[in-house]
Amino acid sequence: MAQLNQLDDSLNFEGKRVLLRVDFNVPINDGAITENSRIEKVLPTIKFLINKKAKIIIIAHLGRPKGKTVPELTLKPIAKKLSDYLNQDVVFLNESIGSLVIENSKKISNGKILLLENIRFHKEEELNSVSFAKELSKIGDIYINEAFPCSHRAHASVCEITKHINSFAGQQLVQEVNAIKMLTDNAKKPTTCIIGGSKISTKSGVLINLIKKMQNIIIVGAIANIIIKHKGYNIGQFIFEKNQENLIENVIQESKKNNCNIVLTENVKTTKD
Repeated sequence: MAQLNQLDDSLNFEGKRVLLRVDFNVPINDGAITENSRIEKVLPTIKFLINKKAKIIIIAHLGRPKGKTVPELTLKPIAKKLSDYLNQDVVFLNESIGSLVIENSKKISNGKILLLENIRFHKEEELNSVSFAKELSKIGDIYINEAFPCSHRAHASVCEITKHINSFAGQQLVQEVNAIKMLTDNAKKPTTCIIGGSKISTKSGVLINLIKKMQNIIIVGAIANIIIKHKGYNIGQFIFEKNQENLIENVIQESKKNNCNIVLTENVKTTKD
């Protein structure tokens, strides 16, 4: 995670363009949001900035479009949902970088919100491009990170951007980090952690660090699938990340060395779509 200052209630946000990086990676089916918790979680910070009369420009992502424009992964439905939650119109812009975005960021009134299109429609985002981050930084005067679920990623709107704009950790992000510190540093043993995800390649560093601090780790999701397959079991049509045998073996060896018990699924129930 990039180094960020902690958000201070005494800071003057009035009239300032605040770039708010959030995680709106919510499930959408036929244009309808089916689960809202990630949106609801960031509402206190948005309301805080509204009360501070900031110009709020939201950067977010949805899914894995791999640097291409994928209409099904537009953030437009989220603008409508935010409008309902906040009882004010949230302006959606089908761009996320460039002169048009900068122009619109300056036009919005104090206390109003502009939601930009899916930042991952640009391949430079996941490449942590310096030039891309510099262009993003021109959209705001202040940057706030409230995207805890993706703050482990070296992406331009999470990592590199903090080198080019005055940057702060949001209230929710600080709470999440403090909760982790409490569990990893001060928790009464034995401690157990549950971790999931789709790729072990992006979680191996986290796993190794947790193995050194936890007595039990329960692994779920596609990460569990690949370890189960590595152990020689048939996982059928379940998704898994290929060619990660060395990472898996490293995780297994570290767990043995640190006396950490790795717990995997023993049985599952499946149905047809």
